[in-house]
Amino acid sequence: MNATPAASGLRGDVIAGLSVAALLVPEALAYSGIAGLPPSAGVIALLVGLLVYGVLGQSRFAIVSGTSSAAALLAADLVAAHSSVDRTAYAATLVVATGLCFGIAALLRLGGLSNLIARPVLRGYAAGLACVIAIKQCAHLVQVPSTQTQPLLMVPELLQGYSRWAWPSLVTGIGALALLFAFAQLRKLPAAFVVAALAIALSPWLSTHGVALVGASTLLPTFAAPALPPAGEWLGTLQLGAALVLVLYAESYSAISAAAMRHGDPVQRNRDLFAFAVANVTSGVLRGLPVGAGFTATTANDDAGAQSRRAGIFAALASAILVFVCAPLIARIPLPVLAAIVIHAVSGAWAPSAFRSYFLWRRDRMLVIAAAIAVLVFGILNGLLIAVVLSIVLWLHQVATPRLSVLGRLPGSHDFVRIDQHPEALAIPGLLILRPEEPLFFGNAAAIFDIAHSRVLEARDIQNVVVSLEVSPDLDGTAVEVIGNFATWLSNRGIALRIARPRQRIVDLLERAHLPDLLPAELRYWSVDDAATPKDR
Repeated sequence: MNATPAASGLRGDVIAGLSVAALLVPEALAYSGIAGLPPSAGVIALLVGLLVYGVLGQSRFAIVSGTSSAAALLAADLVAAHSSVDRTAYAATLVVATGLCFGIAALLRLGGLSNLIARPVLRGYAAGLACVIAIKQCAHLVQVPSTQTQPLLMVPELLQGYSRWAWPSLVTGIGALALLFAFAQLRKLPAAFVVAALAIALSPWLSTHGVALVGASTLLPTFAAPALPPAGEWLGTLQLGAALVLVLYAESYSAISAAAMRHGDPVQRNRDLFAFAVANVTSGVLRGLPVGAGFTATTANDDAGAQSRRAGIFAALASAILVFVCAPLIARIPLPVLAAIVIHAVSGAWAPSAFRSYFLWRRDRMLVIAAAIAVLVFGILNGLLIAVVLSIVLWLHQVATPRLSVLGRLPGSHDFVRIDQHPEALAIPGLLILRPEEPLFFGNAAAIFDIAHSRVLEARDIQNVVVSLEVSPDLDGTAVEVIGNFATWLSNRGIALRIARPRQRIVDLLERAHLPDLLPAELRYWSVDDAATPKDR
């Protein structure tokens, strides 16, 4: 007898939950190390993120827990924290503040927050961040503490101190890394869990050869009193909070939207913002890491057969049992193995497949490389800010570049196309048809209509000019003034201006503007063909 759909879905959620738990528990411990916090911080973030999002979130597949990028950002701020501040309590305060920022974004319905970072910039930033994390983990592989906080300075320092390297630790880490990459080829095998189990079994022998172990540490949650930064450091703290929100949501939305597109599911950004708000506040109060939806874990949950958000709840229950029952065993995990798990977890960010499309399309290649270099040279936080600026500059460069096309009619049709791309297109005698190729706004309106002036002066025997606004969803004040000035300039030469394909809001705006040389009747041409061959009005 076949199982019912409900039973089949429940079985899929249970299997996915168990698979994800085996993947996430070792990574949670490793992410705590990235942030420089006790192992309990990653475990708390894992359990809180899974449970809260399982109850409040929208995506069927999102796995919310600590992430390597957020842990690295948190570590960057903790390094710069005032010496008198309790690092653990200060980290908790920052995580709570991150949750409050998420809550404000949800209240203001800023679901499009992730769009502040262009995808190529995000890919480059992730690659640079992955390199930073991997370089810092190399210090754990060789068991040589580094005095440098700048990754590019850490590399020569570690190389110069090769005489102090703990070779058994390095061999252990390299061996674990090789096994992780080998086991990763088996999709159904939780590679990190298997490698951690093998390392625990070998830990007595490894420790006798000087390989450091995680050691005993409480994994129970504890409440944290706020640890506010000194008055002069509020600005830096606010910058980090904004950076955490931006990175967490950009990474989370990338994972959630990818899973939704694969299955045709809807995406409710503002609901997810609220879920992230509650999860981060709760994690911070319990002294956990900041949480978001990780791409690797979300994909693994989908591949394992998850059918609903129950998979995340089952993963939380399995993780809790695994952590608290096996706490003595967790203390025996070798540190270089945890470092190898971290390096493997972030290795996908610098895989050639992540960048191949940009080089294939020949688009944004330098942007990806610049974002990665910014993180390596200027640090995690400053690199993020530079990445955001690069995204904005990219957009401004695109829309502010003045591009104006001259249109002609294809023979025997009502279609109008660019004359420079279609030599067979015919210009209509006495008529010049222009189309801005970017939305008109204050940054490009004057430059575009300067080109329009030149096109009019180059043409001969023009009685009418048509401007198609099909790519402009709206106009700002500068664009309205420029259009009015262009209409007056044309009128002084005995030429009429017609506006084709305007949105209704543009028609209403231009009518309210009462431009003296642009009559309301010239605003209602709903196609270029109508404007080119107007009927009696």
